[in-house]
Amino acid sequence: MSQPSTDAIVKTLKAKGLRVTPQRFAVYANLLSRNDHPTVEQLSIDLNQSCPVSSQATIYSSLQALREAGLIREVLLEAGVSRFDAIVEPHHHFHCQQCGSIEDISWDALPVVEFDRLRTGLKAQTYETTVRGYCDRCSQEQ
Repeated sequence: MSQPSTDAIVKTLKAKGLRVTPQRFAVYANLLSRNDHPTVEQLSIDLNQSCPVSSQATIYSSLQALREAGLIREVLLEAGVSRFDAIVEPHHHFHCQQCGSIEDISWDALPVVEFDRLRTGLKAQTYETTVRGYCDRCSQEQ
């Protein structure tokens, strides 16, 4: 995943009406640079490696502002664990049941769900699929 320039990140944040704070910038830049769908705790460890600058509460509030602006999305792949993803275009996920790794799956890789087959009264707007199994590394170990 290529990292956008500092100017591009600042422009994106401003275009969404967000104030550019050092924490918000750091959280968004970090998410843009990775594809592992980190938790708040993982982001906190990553962002505070060189010197502690952001509490988990600050990181969480930055994540919420970015999510509300449509720049990131919250992904729930396991009960009670919020993960965050800077890829907001529709896509699915593969979740390895052994090592916990998460990988994006192209939207076109799986059949489209037809909402007209749902019972009358249900008004579906969106969906995504989580495929669970074993990644190639874990499959080889078994």
